[in-house]
Amino acid sequence: MKPRTQVVLLATLMTATAWGQEVSLYGTTMAQMWKQETPGFDKNTFTPATQYLGIDATKLGTDNLSLHLFGWGRTDLSDVSNFDGSKSGGYLNYGYLQYRFDQANAEIKAGRFTANQATGFEQVDGVSVRTDLRGGFSISAFGGKPVYYKTVDPRNQADYEFQRDFIMGTRLAWRMPKVGEIGLSYVQDGTKAAKDLDIPSPVDYTRKMLGADFHLAPASAFDLRGRTVFNVANERTNTAEHDYTATVKLGDQVTMTGNYAMRNFNYYFAGTNLPSLFRQDENDKFRGFGGSITWNASTVVQLVGDYRHMHRETFGDVNRAGGEVRWTASDKSFLGGVSGHWVNAANTRFVDPATPYRSLSHKEARVWAMATQGKLIASLDAILQRYDSENPYLVGVRNVYEVVGSLGYQATTNVKVSGDISYGSTPVARHETRGLLRAEYRFGFAKKGGR
Repeated sequence: MKPRTQVVLLATLMTATAWGQEVSLYGTTMAQMWKQETPGFDKNTFTPATQYLGIDATKLGTDNLSLHLFGWGRTDLSDVSNFDGSKSGGYLNYGYLQYRFDQANAEIKAGRFTANQATGFEQVDGVSVRTDLRGGFSISAFGGKPVYYKTVDPRNQADYEFQRDFIMGTRLAWRMPKVGEIGLSYVQDGTKAAKDLDIPSPVDYTRKMLGADFHLAPASAFDLRGRTVFNVANERTNTAEHDYTATVKLGDQVTMTGNYAMRNFNYYFAGTNLPSLFRQDENDKFRGFGGSITWNASTVVQLVGDYRHMHRETFGDVNRAGGEVRWTASDKSFLGGVSGHWVNAANTRFVDPATPYRSLSHKEARVWAMATQGKLIASLDAILQRYDSENPYLVGVRNVYEVVGSLGYQATTNVKVSGDISYGSTPVARHETRGLLRAEYRFGFAKKGGR
């Protein structure tokens, strides 16, 4: 976001209390501490402090105009915990002005916002609009500069900003009363493809995504939703993603859910502007399907059975199956559960010419509980994974586990404080103890009286 835009938003916020009927501020303050001891490396103590802060100001001069801001900042009080070596940082997740029209659910946003129109999840510095049309149709669109993210290795961002000079998207939808909705959407990110540069780049950050989505719920006992997204940036159309989920209820006691998903990472990751998380030159493919059945055995006991198969072209197949028992007290003051799962990953592929396949098969057990008494809330969560063999990629560790305990206190309606402490052991960090203090709060300022 350009500094000029940020100044406009801050100036709007400063005058909001004078204009507005209502300004609310909410945030979370977190302080963490943990020590890390890795063989071959120095011992480190990390104490990062993070502040999340959001502001909503409504009725700015008119009932239809509002301002919304949310961001975070952090700093390390001891050793550096950030991968890029910096001790502090911050980020504005969104900051925009919104105007809602009195008719047709129409609205317009300007500033930094998130656009999710079925073909991607985008952060944009620009403008978005939407409105209902006649006959059950609706249309939305956005355009502006894509938000840029820095990666740890700047070499992964060569030509990044140069290629991604503009982003736009639109979605046309048709809602069928008592049946559901279908939509068609399109996103284009960038106008200078890597192959069209004077010196062609090996990584193309530009995208042209075309998607179709639907949500059908003709009866309360049946729900089907899904989407298919294509990458149309090249001469040949490529499928980036299929994702479909169906839910069927059999009476009041049994619910069955099934899901199928396929993702071509190269094209699927092109469906987001978050290269800090994904490698856009990744060529792996994923395919998975599974389902679960939930039986409400009584008003307080619930039984769940589930199975899922996953296939990665690079690493092989994984099957996961198991069950869970959940118990909820009639007054909701206690919730608890125990689960067990079996994971078969006997032939996981690695880049190791001597032993190209290793087993990551393991059994998993989990116990969890949460209790509420007055203003106190306490919880405990423990998970154990026991691997079938001492895979060298697990540094000889067969038992991976972690226990997390939490205690919270609702001091007032708007203020809650809590603390977590965890202990665990993994192939990366053995006998690791972590502590977390958290304060959550929400305050409002009204033109008349306040709250």
